[in-house]
Amino acid sequence: MCGARGDAWGRPLPQTGVVSMVYTQSEILQKEVYLFERIDSFNREPMKHLKAICFLRPTKENVEYLIQELRRPKYSIYFIYFSNVISKSDIKSLAEADEQEVVAEVQEFYGDYIAVNPHVFSLNLLGCCQGRNWDPAQLARTTQGLTALLLSLKKCPMIRYQLSSEPAKRLAECVKQVITKEYELFDFRRTEVPPLLLILDRSDDAITPLLNQWTYQAMVHELLGINNNRIDLSRVPGISKDLREVVLSAENDEFYANNMYLNFAEIGSNIKNLMEDFQKRKPKEQQKLESIADMKAFVENYPQFKKMSGTVSKHVTVVGELSRLVAERNLLEVSEVEQELACQNDHSSALQNVRRLLQNPKVTELDAARLVMLYALHYERHSSNSLPGLLADLRNRGVPDKYRKLVSAVVEYGGKRVRGSDLFSPKDAVAITKQFLKGLKGVENVYTQHQPLLQETLDQLIKGKLKDSQYPYLGPNTLRDRPQDIIVFVIGGATYEEALTVYNLNRTNPGVRIVLGGTTIHNTKRLPSWEARRCEGLIPAGAGWRWGALPALSFADFLGHRP
Repeated sequence: MCGARGDAWGRPLPQTGVVSMVYTQSEILQKEVYLFERIDSFNREPMKHLKAICFLRPTKENVEYLIQELRRPKYSIYFIYFSNVISKSDIKSLAEADEQEVVAEVQEFYGDYIAVNPHVFSLNLLGCCQGRNWDPAQLARTTQGLTALLLSLKKCPMIRYQLSSEPAKRLAECVKQVITKEYELFDFRRTEVPPLLLILDRSDDAITPLLNQWTYQAMVHELLGINNNRIDLSRVPGISKDLREVVLSAENDEFYANNMYLNFAEIGSNIKNLMEDFQKRKPKEQQKLESIADMKAFVENYPQFKKMSGTVSKHVTVVGELSRLVAERNLLEVSEVEQELACQNDHSSALQNVRRLLQNPKVTELDAARLVMLYALHYERHSSNSLPGLLADLRNRGVPDKYRKLVSAVVEYGGKRVRGSDLFSPKDAVAITKQFLKGLKGVENVYTQHQPLLQETLDQLIKGKLKDSQYPYLGPNTLRDRPQDIIVFVIGGATYEEALTVYNLNRTNPGVRIVLGGTTIHNTKRLPSWEARRCEGLIPAGAGWRWGALPALSFADFLGHRP
């Protein structure tokens, strides 16, 4: 730890994810933050020459940790930032603990959620409900995360919710209660058309999380898993030590930013172009250094070359592993049948294809169970339903009981009895005509036929045609004009396929801004947990901080503010 203005940073583990999604460690170091510590670590050495930035969720545990810290301060000055609204009683307790007047500043910085993409956020919560009702702790956490998002975006929205979902109505009421209680915080400049918060339930579309994906970001999450932008490649055969964990961030990786929504075939072509460009530059960088000018040019260009080298290695490795898994698990054939189950209505063909794949040894146990889940959801009430026979096929194949149980769980969770929408039949004459024409023309890509229910819901909302009878407003007021600022939140988790839908809607609807969020971002590996739980001017140093009203600030201020 060195530097004229060194800082230490104390925070509990969940907040590391909040920050790491928007700042790299090198960017934080540029702000002269040199030491990272957890506030619940009790073996920290006193370092009175350092200032401390504390970024904390305003929980009872964290407030207590902070009280203990302030009673025996290890640093010279403390800048305290809470990621959400903190109560006046907690502020009073902290003020009483600050006997040595080491606190220089206290602010509320509304960052109580994970910023996944510029238009996508997550709360990283699994198992938010018990049966059809909220887990009380998860309801409180979800309310906090969603209100923090609204405060950070400076939105005081009108609220609509999915009528068929009691959890959606309950969350809408809780968010409204916070807005009413903290009305001064939500007193933003009025816009001509008020923003809209639409709260949905994953149970209305259990199909989308079950499908294999073929765009880069979604495919990486489905097959490898994305955890706060980090990809674990430690199980890749022959992986080098420096590639066992890689970071995919659109903020710091130009190739990823340009390719995250492209399909897998395009990614392969673009990887080839990236490597060719790298090869063209490589000889120039490795030419002989025969003069001072050569050395100077090498030193100046080396960081860019090194960065490009790392980008090429990373994406070649990731795409190579995706290709290996696609071949090993026979995913092209599996995905084609998944799309048939999700988008077509030919029961005889679907049943035949599912049975054929269940006999294929290359198809994994989870993929086999997933095909049966999709069949069970689509043909739940078909007169020739053959679900018992498919379950017997799974058992005979040796598929574990935990996967077989998911079939009934997914029907219980998102079956026809529960859904407020019809996932498989066109709703009106226009939709029927579109489906007929699509059938005549065929599709450009059999692996991307499916459109999530969210596509239709948002399309109707943007056009001002979303039915109040299915998605009522909370309270007496309604929008007279078409919404422009829309925040969609999915209880039970969103998907990267839905993120792509929102990305495309934002591009094709000028003047409309949509943000998508969920309790988590799903892939199939998270499904067992999901189903099992659901179906269950600063004051000078030494002068101290005047404990009072808390201002808000930006991310740049958050890391760049100095006494």
